Amino acid sequence: MAEKRGARRKDLLYLIGQLLLALFYYPVFRISVRGRENIPKAGPVLLCSNHMAKRDPVMLGVAQWRQVLYMAKEELFRGKFLGGLMRLLGAFPVIRGSGGTDALENAYKLLDENGMVGIFIEGTRSKDGLLQRPKTGAALLAYRTKSPVVPVCIPTGDGGLPKMFKRHIINIGKPIPAKDLNIKDDSSLELRRASRTIMKEIAGLREETLKELGLPSQAGEDREAAR
Repeated sequence: MAEKRGARRKDLLYLIGQLLLALFYYPVFRISVRGRENIPKAGPVLLCSNHMAKRDPVMLGVAQWRQVLYMAKEELFRGKFLGGLMRLLGAFPVIRGSGGTDALENAYKLLDENGMVGIFIEGTRSKDGLLQRPKTGAALLAYRTKSPVVPVCIPTGDGGLPKMFKRHIINIGKPIPAKDLNIKDDSSLELRRASRTIMKEIAGLREETLKELGLPSQAGEDREAAR
């Protein structure tokens, strides 16, 4: 019983932190959210996003009300403030040199418990705002756990790199059932192909946002994002 009470306190702490962060982040980063209804209300989910800034985990955490449990680089946990926020938001580190094995095992467990795991599919932040070549971790998790993938794109309102007081639009796409990724096995070839499929969905979300804002397409500028 004590363990269950602890779990409830942790959920309450997350909710309080989420509300407090939302009060700060929404006006300071001028957040608009599209497609919030596309996130399943229950069951395992892989939330796959592009990565523009260190604050992205927090922004995704306040963009919708389910708890997001993140795979994130170990370096993000080193600072007291950001590291504390990451832990509060349910992140767990990917340790360099480990091949990500521990993080994947954590993700398998969380998905088995019907959690929502957030992954920045590019594996690192973009230095110029363009989409990068995707890593294969999300596809591997989808293949092994049969969890749906929800693609997300975080472009800024002018299509550039994120800054404070610059508008940020979080565009959440429709879930991709694991079977629709058509992954036949866990070979590198199959996982890379499925990862490109997810990345194409993210690129499509960004193009929708740019078009709505009257900004030029960036489809031809992405570095190998969907290759």
